Amino acid sequence: MTVTMRRFLLLPALILFSAPSLAQSPQSVRADDHANWVRAVAAGYKAAFLCGGIFNAGRSERQIEAVELKGIYPEYDAIVPTLAARVDRRRAVVSVTFDRQLPPRHATWRAGRGCTLSPIGAPPLPGDRIAPAPPAGPDPRAWPLGDAGIAPRSSAALERVVERAFTGTYGSGTDTLGVVVLRDGRVVAERYRDGFGPFVANRTWSVAKSIIGTLVGMSGIDSNRPANIREWTSRDGVDPRARITIDQLLRMSSGLHSDTAGNRTDAIYFGGTTVSEQVPGWPLSLRPGERFRYANNDILLAARSLRASVGDARYHALPQRLFTTLGMRHTVAQSDWHDDLIASSDMWTTARDLARLGQFWLQDGVWQGRRLLPAGWMRYMTTAKGPQPERSEGYGATLWLFGAAQGLPAGSYSAQGNRGQYVMVVPSHRLVVVRRGEDPGSARFDVARFTAELIAAP
Repeated sequence: MTVTMRRFLLLPALILFSAPSLAQSPQSVRADDHANWVRAVAAGYKAAFLCGGIFNAGRSERQIEAVELKGIYPEYDAIVPTLAARVDRRRAVVSVTFDRQLPPRHATWRAGRGCTLSPIGAPPLPGDRIAPAPPAGPDPRAWPLGDAGIAPRSSAALERVVERAFTGTYGSGTDTLGVVVLRDGRVVAERYRDGFGPFVANRTWSVAKSIIGTLVGMSGIDSNRPANIREWTSRDGVDPRARITIDQLLRMSSGLHSDTAGNRTDAIYFGGTTVSEQVPGWPLSLRPGERFRYANNDILLAARSLRASVGDARYHALPQRLFTTLGMRHTVAQSDWHDDLIASSDMWTTARDLARLGQFWLQDGVWQGRRLLPAGWMRYMTTAKGPQPERSEGYGATLWLFGAAQGLPAGSYSAQGNRGQYVMVVPSHRLVVVRRGEDPGSARFDVARFTAELIAAP
């Protein structure tokens, strides 16, 4: 009997006696793969926030690690501090090591475009080849276009309410970074915690959704039209998702499946996966327009539809047109490495810039006598239509709706984002309230109560 034959005859016995270990092996490999995936995303989280915090906001690595990288998603909270980061200030690249076999995760800053994560395993993106300048300081123009002439004259009662926002009164464990209050378009109160100030940006999180709702209005697109998503419309009418309208995306009623409420999009936010690779593939779970389901993907799809409808040049110019017109000089909309805006979350801005945006909404989309939004668009954004969330607040087209049930005047509305980002507008009192935060974990800031007490303060 040859050696080859003996090996062949022994093979079934080897399979039989090794079957249990073979059956377990794929499970252990999957566990290892998942653990490494979590480390890769955690590294992306750290790279993204160090890059944004350093180059968008002018903060130090130590400051960012003490605030923005504390109390984050539990999957990453314990991992992020263990990962070594390298900051190349000349090339504006942050690199975070997470694995012995794979390259570090890289985030690259580019002027006017902010920070972009490379895919896992890829090198940094080509940068600007020049050292980045520090974030801009005060604009010498008068408020609201600039920063001159801001001299809040707060009453003692108003100051006490603002002070309480920094002491945990409106939510145990909350961490307020800044507050700006406007009445009749004037700054009547402004305060920041140590390490922040009027020109220090941080991430908007889901406040970006309301900015996308604004940009869709500026584009002039008919929101009742089906969304322009190539993957859905190139199937000769076979794909029922092609009937989902832009309106349904803006109102979170697309009917698309999502694994969790909010449709966590960590692979896009921190994993280096692009919007076009991941977002169009989600299937329907209900007929469009039948269910409210808060989902990042709906807004990412609305922004992708906007790009397909207006073309790349106008798509990339729209955010800057809004920011420049309103004097939002410290605001940047970031994108993935395919240049799709990560429009459900990834914009960086300051409290003053968000106050300008809130005032713009309060003025029905008119700024300095110039109409940027079609007449009626703010009414559209702030009107409940179709299925509504189970929570007490209503939902318009990217804006949360408040009223008597929350202790506020009817017609109040808010843009809201993770970790305590709020832009509250109370039209009946000509009031805009901005609260920026880095609330850790499950801590929640009660913006309705805070706003009600600001209204009551003489």
